[in-house]
Amino acid sequence: MCENSLMPRFLYTLLLYGLLPFAPIKLLWRGLRRQPEYLHHWGERFGFYRGVPAQPVIWLHCVSVGETRAAAPLVLALQARYPRHRILFTHTTPTGRVTSEQLFGDKVDRVYLPYDTPGAVARFLRHFKPEIGLILETELWFNLIAACHARQIPLLLVNARMSAKSAHGYGKVARLTEQGLARLSAIAAQTEQDKQRLQSLGAQNVSICGNLKFDVEPPADADALGTALREQLGELVGRNRPVFLAASTREGEEEQILDAIRAADVPQLLTILVPRHPQRFAEVGQLLKKRGFSYLQRSRLAHVTAEEATALNVEVILGDSMGEMFTYYAACDLAFIGGSLLPYGGQNLIEACAMGKPVLVGPHTFNFEAAAEFAIADRAAWRVRDSGELAKAMQRLLGDAEARQAMGWAAIEFSRSAGGAVQKVCDLVGRYLR
Repeated sequence: MCENSLMPRFLYTLLLYGLLPFAPIKLLWRGLRRQPEYLHHWGERFGFYRGVPAQPVIWLHCVSVGETRAAAPLVLALQARYPRHRILFTHTTPTGRVTSEQLFGDKVDRVYLPYDTPGAVARFLRHFKPEIGLILETELWFNLIAACHARQIPLLLVNARMSAKSAHGYGKVARLTEQGLARLSAIAAQTEQDKQRLQSLGAQNVSICGNLKFDVEPPADADALGTALREQLGELVGRNRPVFLAASTREGEEEQILDAIRAADVPQLLTILVPRHPQRFAEVGQLLKKRGFSYLQRSRLAHVTAEEATALNVEVILGDSMGEMFTYYAACDLAFIGGSLLPYGGQNLIEACAMGKPVLVGPHTFNFEAAAEFAIADRAAWRVRDSGELAKAMQRLLGDAEARQAMGWAAIEFSRSAGGAVQKVCDLVGRYLR
């Protein structure tokens, strides 16, 4: 390989080594200020692991919660097809790690993926010796890709998406991106747009397999748990109240959502507000107090009497729990999907649709571009441009049971219409793993 072709990754690696001394400081700050889980398993982040795998390893990298949940049906399919292999999850965030624990327990292994330095990556690959690796969505770790390529470990980018914004960002390091994408064994893109953007950046061997999130089945007990939650809320804060869910909200959005709730002025409205990141639960609680909203934490419902709740005149339930999103969807009458009022790109609306709920999204849904457009075209979802339109949509839908029911049926049909990605990805894996 010529010197010029090595230069982009050399500079990338040099930058990583320059930042590496600050990594413990960042972990310590996050652990002390936000999530104590960041204080654990530091060795893994530098490529040091315990316990040698006793079975051949199929490795999946899922950064955080969304990717881990999307991988769930794929993991089940891979376990059925390759029973002699062991699934290894790697994560970047503690919430991703907790999610895989909730979904699979000890049926899979899980560690943190190390920082993308050559030494740490080499230690990871020597320790686990994966027979194949699958990276979900848009995570490109260039030293990891190069190391797998050099060791002839097939590395696939699956459920791959590439928004226009991300493509622009990767285009700023075009040579590095082109080298990384070209060394991947195969890429399974979600849509034709994703495929075209990836190819424009230098990707090869790209096929369209659809979105794994369409194949995520709601838990069998989701409806029962939602009914139980709705019953519990009825006993505590009053029955027959319309329930609005603001799901996976991001920083700066809660203020706009609270403005919409006040402007909508829906009689007896009860809102379930679920921040996307657990480290923000306390922050959002303080915001509710500041804005004059009476609220209860989901984690305290079992410890509050009906008399206490009645005295509080509760308007909001703060969803400060993990792994209950399907329960919240089952319990609500109308769901707004967060991350979309501000330019975060939106969160997954497919889960709400699979639960048969009418869905509202904001103007910024580039993370789920195709899914959002299809859902809107199928009349399973409405798009609102700002808090004012959100208030009007809440007024209309929470006052019209027939309209909500029609959207709910459309949502179920939409969520079932684009399945099959799991089978296509499994078939792709089969080309590289015997």
